Amino acid sequence: MASISFGGLGNGLDFGQVVDQLVKVQRLPIDQLSQKKATAQSKLTDYALLGGKLLALQSAGDALRLSTAFDRSSTTVSDQTVLTASASSAATAGSYLVRVTQLAQSHQITNKSATAVASATTDIVSGASAAFTFRVGTGTDQTVTLSGTATLEDLQTGINDLGAGVTASIVNTGSDTTPAYRVILTATASGASNGVTIVADGTTLDFTNGGGTGGADTLQAAQDAIAIVGDPTLNPITLQRSSNVLTDAIPGVTLSLLKTTGSDTVSVNVTRDNGAVKESIKKFAAAYNDIVKFVNERTTYDVATKKGALFFAEPTAKGFLSQLRQALSAPVSGLTSYSSVGEIGFKTERDGAITVDDAKLDSVLSINYNAVKSLFINQATIAGVAQRVNVAIDAIDDISTGALTVRKNALTKQLSNLTVEIGRKEDALSAYEAALKRQYAALDGLLSRLKGQTTFLQSQG
Repeated sequence: MASISFGGLGNGLDFGQVVDQLVKVQRLPIDQLSQKKATAQSKLTDYALLGGKLLALQSAGDALRLSTAFDRSSTTVSDQTVLTASASSAATAGSYLVRVTQLAQSHQITNKSATAVASATTDIVSGASAAFTFRVGTGTDQTVTLSGTATLEDLQTGINDLGAGVTASIVNTGSDTTPAYRVILTATASGASNGVTIVADGTTLDFTNGGGTGGADTLQAAQDAIAIVGDPTLNPITLQRSSNVLTDAIPGVTLSLLKTTGSDTVSVNVTRDNGAVKESIKKFAAAYNDIVKFVNERTTYDVATKKGALFFAEPTAKGFLSQLRQALSAPVSGLTSYSSVGEIGFKTERDGAITVDDAKLDSVLSINYNAVKSLFINQATIAGVAQRVNVAIDAIDDISTGALTVRKNALTKQLSNLTVEIGRKEDALSAYEAALKRQYAALDGLLSRLKGQTTFLQSQG
């Protein structure tokens, strides 16, 4: 539609401003709907943020609701240049003496210097073809078939491509001016049972010494690790393993052997890690407080402005806090030593947040660790605090019936309805504005004509 303009102020009236003011008044309901839509969108955004904070609390609770979360141990080793240790949840506190008399090694061999070649690309097959066959331990024979022009590099590639427990590398054992290239075969697994045996060698490297001048040099023997656990003056146990990583020397502890000790021993101390559990409990409390603060900030009422915050009239958000507070603070039935978090150092403040008394928590963890564990974890007949909070959040966030889901869905529907309603009213307002402009344009034209007639009559007098 072409724009409509008015003749100006010749008639004493600015109809353009009149139309603007009438349209502005008519737009008030749309502005109110837009404000309502913005509020709904803000609520939806904040409920999504609240959902994220609920999941963060649930994650913090997951670190406390299982028995393994409490069964944490730490290790100290008197000489970490000899070995390192790490403990699992199955570790038992105690002190252990370890002596390392031998480290596990991977078998490593090379062809004799007499059969070294001048270049890595030197032909090592004298006939039309050749086979190179090897075996690792008691495994199956592995064969690399070489053409009549195969080089040391071809043999290396063929062995490595098999992925059969042996890696091949090429080294110049001579000098820059007089090179002497040899191939080194290394078992990928350590241990005495993983020795490399050359079954057949049709190349000029002659690993099997078929020509009388060949054979193999052992660079590193295939051997097991040997560790002796216990007081050497009593009845220690000797462990022989193919790897330098021992998982069964000390229950629940993994030892990584680095070097031998001779006749000396290294002490490995395994202790319960109260510090890690305390940190998890405090993270749990912090995640809970984050939700309390978030909801409190949005449910306040400003007496001066007589306006409530975003969630002031939202019973849903306050309902979440009530459910979580009940799950966290209510006594756990069936327990005797500690039945509530208040007994281990939790205190609820006036704003609903909780503080944790570090000294009290340290004390109860030291005095009755298992009772603290029972207070939080999920057991066959007892749902601990962490489990109850987990269940409460599952109910709040249920994809079908959860209060958070229901409220978010309602806000989403409200936004959709408001968008449609605003669009309908915008269309109606545009039509109203166009009609006003046509009416006042006609009035402007009529007044102009009347003014012209008046002027004409006055000139006749």
